This record gives sequence, structure tokens and C-alpha cells, in this order.
Amino acid sequence: MVATSSEAGAEARRYGRSAGLLSAGIGSAGLLTYLYFALASHNLTRPEYGQIVVLWSAVIMTISIIHRPVEQLLSRTVAERRERALSIGRPLRVAGVIQAGIAAAAAALALLLRTPLENNLLDGKTTLYWVLVVGVVCYGASFYARGFLAGSRRFGLLACLLLNEAFGRCAFALAVAIGIASGQSVIALGIAAAPLLSLVVVPLGFAGRAHGSTSQAPAMPPRSEIDFTLASGGSFAAAVLLVMLSEQTLLNGGPLLVRASVGAAAAGFIFNVLMVARAPLLLFQGIATSLLPHLTRLRSRASSEGDAAFRLSVRGTITAIAVFAVAVCVVMAAAGPQLMQIAFGSKFTYDRLGLLCVSAGMGLYLAATTLNQAAVAQGQVRRAAICWLACAASFLAWNLLPVLSDYRRVELGFLAAAMALCALLYRLYAHPVTRPADLVEPGSSKELEARLAAAEEAG
Repeated sequence: MVATSSEAGAEARRYGRSAGLLSAGIGSAGLLTYLYFALASHNLTRPEYGQIVVLWSAVIMTISIIHRPVEQLLSRTVAERRERALSIGRPLRVAGVIQAGIAAAAAALALLLRTPLENNLLDGKTTLYWVLVVGVVCYGASFYARGFLAGSRRFGLLACLLLNEAFGRCAFALAVAIGIASGQSVIALGIAAAPLLSLVVVPLGFAGRAHGSTSQAPAMPPRSEIDFTLASGGSFAAAVLLVMLSEQTLLNGGPLLVRASVGAAAAGFIFNVLMVARAPLLLFQGIATSLLPHLTRLRSRASSEGDAAFRLSVRGTITAIAVFAVAVCVVMAAAGPQLMQIAFGSKFTYDRLGLLCVSAGMGLYLAATTLNQAAVAQGQVRRAAICWLACAASFLAWNLLPVLSDYRRVELGFLAAAMALCALLYRLYAHPVTRPADLVEPGSSKELEARLAAAEEAG
């Protein structure tokens, strides 16, 4: 038992170091994103700032749904093949074809829907429309690079990529703030330029490919040579898209719902409130990126040491989240409205109850994300997707009811959805039930499919 506890502690510490490195980079990028919106809020009128928020929400929701599956697919495949000393050339080519096809389809659809997007969503602003199109297409290359760097465990370069993206976007807002440029269009252009600027570090990542294309681990038996094809992810793609769509509904659906019912200025207000939850989620991405592979590796050991380390990692992550969430709630209760006006200007008046609802929801949502990683590592992929879909649908249904104000419905709906999601995923984690069809033979093609599904479902 002593040996088991020692091994579990060592595993948890190793995971903590890798997650901490990436979290530091993502946290810095999150602060720069905060600064971008703070500068935009101070230098634009309420309607103009609201239009920037709507544009950003539309871009983030779109790229997260259409580009993140390929990012996670490539990340997990590269890591898998390096561990097994297999070539990664074919996965890189196939993933590139998939990503290019998605970007082309997105561009074609945006051009087809130009009139409703430009006139109805973006209030007739042509510049904002083209920023939307260019941003969505260019983020395809950025997400492809993220997947390769993550799968290659080049976390330092991945952090630099995210920092370059955030800094490039913020530079446009800063140029307006100090008087070098002026107007909403300049600030909006930062959203389209950011993914291109993030690619500056990519040559460094691919430069080391020739030296590290395979792992030093012994090669697996011939039956482990798994072909990576365009159809390899077909069996779980639908569930992945549902999870991505559900996630974006909970995180970014609020401003769009308020925009539809009240207007762009109101969307800017609720976006600022939800930043209390969104910024910590950016920081948590570093933990989430390394958590699923870590838990999957521990789970695959089928030993008491692996199980103990698995439980300890989940428990430690949730404990840290709880401490952080309580601290945020205390700060919001003491000086939340004042801090929000310092950050985003005095155009809006914030109330403590709404800020506390979002702060508590943030903690529950982060815990739910951790439990989702654990449940997926246990083989509960499809059941986890059902939980996400049910909570997102309930969130939408609640916001369509004619009760309370539009703002309060979003705030309370986010809290309730996060609470329900956390409870449902905890049940999956605590009481895993694996069907015979979910079981896969080690080394088989179904094993790769299950692991890729786990990476995708993590979101």
C-alpha cells in the first residue's frame, strides 16, 4: 500500500508539472484576451463593443465546433504513434486534408449565407463579416498546428503559439487605445490576424520532426500497425460534434441569445459577466490538454498502482478547482461590481448576485470537465456526450422561457447547467458501466478508435 501511494503521488506530481507549464502559457494568453476586450470596451461605444462581442462569439463557437475535433484527433494520433514507434507522416497528411476540407466548406457556407450573417448578425457591417470569414478559415491552420505540437509534447512551443495569437489580437486594440489607429474595424481586424500571427512558431515545431518522428520505445508487434484513414473517426464523429456544440452553447450561447432578444449593447454586458467564467476556463485548458492522456495511461495499466494514481489525480484536480472557485466567489462578493467596472469601464452596472452565480457555475463547470475526462478514460464516451447534450438543451429551453430578465436567465441557466453536468458526469465516473461493445482488444484498430474518441470527447 505504501508503494502504491508513492507511485500514485509521483504520477500526480509529474502530471502537475506538465499541466502547470502549459497552464502558465495559456493563463498569460487569457490575460491578453482580457486586455483586448477591456481596451475595446473603453474605446468603443456600447453598440460598437457589443458588435465586437457578437463577432467574437460567432468566431469562437464556429472554430471550436469545426476545428477542435481535428486538433484533438491529430494530437492523440501523433502521441499514440510516437509511443508505438510508428510513422506520423500519414496522419499528418490525412489530418491536413480533413482540415483543409473543413475550412473550404466553412468558407463556402459563409459566402452562401452572407446576407443573413452580415445584415442580421453583424448589423450590416461589411468589415465585420469579412473578419468572420477570414478568421474562421485561418484558425483551421492554427488548430492543426496546435494538434501537432500537443501530440509531439512540444508544450513550450504550444504555449508560445497561443501567446502569439493573443498578443497579435491585443496589439490591434492597443493601437486604437494609444491613438495609432482608430475605429471598430481596426479592433475587429485583430480577430482575423491573430491565427496567422500564431503560426510564427510552427517552423520550429516541424524542424524537430525528423529527429523525433518516432519514440525510443520498443516497436509493437505487427498487428499494432494501425492505418490512419479518413474513415477512422467516423464511428464517433457525431458524438464529438454534439459535445463541441453543447460546450459552446453553454459558454458562448448567452451573448447570442441576448443579442437576438435585446440588442448588441446588451450582448456586450452579458459577455463581460460571463468572462468571469471564461477566463479561468482558458487557464484550465492547459490542465485539460494533459489530463486525458494522463488518465488514459493510468487506466490502461489495470493495476492497483494505476487505479490509485487515477483516483488521486482526479481528486487533486477537483480539490484545486474548489479552492480556486471559493476564492473567486469571495472576491466577487466583496468587490465584484467595482472590479468589473475597472476592467470594462463604467458603461455597465453589475450586480453581485449575477457575478456570484457565474463564479459558482465556473467552479462546477471546471469540475464537470475534469469528471468528463475521467469518465471518458473509463470508456464512457457516448454516455458523456449524452450528458452534455441534455444540459445544453436544457440551458437553451430555460433561456426561451418568459421569466426573469434576459441577463438573469443566462446567469442562473449557466449555474444550473453546470451543476447538472457536474452531477451527471460524477455518476458516470463513480459508477462506470461498460457494455461488451465498448470493450476493445489491446493493440487492435478498435483500441485506437476508442482512444481517439476519448481525446475528442474531452473538448
